[in-house]
Amino acid sequence: MGEAAFQYSEDQAEAFERVSALLRAAGIDLETGTTRPAGAGRGRMLAITGRAGSGKTMLLARLCAAMREAGVEIVSGDHEPRNRKAGRQLAVLAPTNKAAAVLRARGVPATTIHRVLYTPVYDPEYEKVADWLAGGGARPVVAGLDEGALERAHAFYREHRSVPGALAAAGLRGSDFITGWKRRESPLDVGFVDEASMLDESRLDDLGAIFPTLVLFGDPAQLPPVKQPGAMVFDSLPAPQVLALRRVHRQARGNPILDLAHALGDPALEFEGFEALVADAARRDERVVLTGRVESDLMARSPVLVWRNATRVRLIRAFRDACGAPAEALLPGEPLICDGLELPLKHRRRRIELEARGLIRGAQAIYLGPGNRPGFARLHLLGAEEPKLSVAAIIKIETPEAEEPFIPCAARMGAAFLHGAAVTIHKAQGSQWPEVQVFAPDIRAASRSGRVEAGIALWKRLAYVAITRAQTRLRWVTRYRLARPTRSLSVADLEASAADFRLTGGPGAEEPAAGAPGGAAGGTGETAP
Repeated sequence: MGEAAFQYSEDQAEAFERVSALLRAAGIDLETGTTRPAGAGRGRMLAITGRAGSGKTMLLARLCAAMREAGVEIVSGDHEPRNRKAGRQLAVLAPTNKAAAVLRARGVPATTIHRVLYTPVYDPEYEKVADWLAGGGARPVVAGLDEGALERAHAFYREHRSVPGALAAAGLRGSDFITGWKRRESPLDVGFVDEASMLDESRLDDLGAIFPTLVLFGDPAQLPPVKQPGAMVFDSLPAPQVLALRRVHRQARGNPILDLAHALGDPALEFEGFEALVADAARRDERVVLTGRVESDLMARSPVLVWRNATRVRLIRAFRDACGAPAEALLPGEPLICDGLELPLKHRRRRIELEARGLIRGAQAIYLGPGNRPGFARLHLLGAEEPKLSVAAIIKIETPEAEEPFIPCAARMGAAFLHGAAVTIHKAQGSQWPEVQVFAPDIRAASRSGRVEAGIALWKRLAYVAITRAQTRLRWVTRYRLARPTRSLSVADLEASAADFRLTGGPGAEEPAAGAPGGAAGGTGETAP
């Protein structure tokens, strides 16, 4: 095993041993690198908690590598051969596309919870290719796929372990090989769940029905789910099933953003004292910026984080005015955030398809333009493995002076969206951006409210979540002012990244044009919900 060469801190070492013991009881021995068939047993669960910089993601990555070395298959929910080889499986999950993308960027093969709860149904011809790629069948002969296409698919799958990506590398579109989606019925094996602070009890119950062994990784200082105020799912676990990481690691030391996050743990710290710490950090390090205005250029891809809805609406209005956006229409490049799916039960198949692709409440998207049918919009879903889709949409743009929002895209039913230039800190959980703007007057207002959640002042939870969304730079905005944009809204950055992805044969490489057949099957064309 390679674990001896990696130097753990004392609390990480204890956590690794605790998870190892849990897995050993489930038949996976990380020390000897051996496994035995899964036996009876259910409800094996352990939570690893810790604040930002405590090493949760590093620990998850090392455990994932140790599982792979022990012969455990990492599954993604893309495709499961009917004649799967007997063996153990691990799925690494996150609540949102953005959270999963953060993990994938760090080398952890993560997918979304919805992508595992809902599985694709493959066309029988292309299922032969998928089975072969996943090691469950002989090399197939399929009309329209020559030997070169099969070799490209095989080479891609060896490196990326993605069946849809491999089929895209062979020149296929999602609507060619996926005919629908279904709720998973067969159980899986072991699940690692990151950003577990975002889970509510019902989602944890769903995961418990599929995974007999679950390890949760979460931050107790974040905000609890909206539907479960005051508590997180790991708060209800017995004490022996929760292990806290407390040490801040070397790679986190000297990071002024994480220093500020950890300063919020001081129970005597008041808002004025914290803002003084921000000012001091800004004087010493360019990674923290104390500013009196919001940068509108950043808002198109990195929303301003606020507490109050009134602030959110005012900032969105100011952003749209500054960008010259007409009151009656959206411009390509404007950001959106999904506010849920307004679909009746009879459209359950369409709901499953959209949720499996990551279009869930809180998902972030960029408006590309209107679809070819009334009520449809073309979108780029940020963080998704297959980002482009066209969907029946209900887009609501709120304004300070009107009680009712104006609706530039109004399907009778479909995916509901709000503008995403500014979002509440609650909705930002699970996401990260290189540069983040936090609207400090809202944090001050929360401090004056005197509200407390689960024993911690609300303003501290808000500030903690907001500043830890920043990967490289934090902008602490002290006044309601907006800088004029220096460039026009555009989707060129999205097109460039998509072109780079197509060169590698990544998922979504050959998306059909809007309105192409097969939208209900592959989720890329325009179909009724």
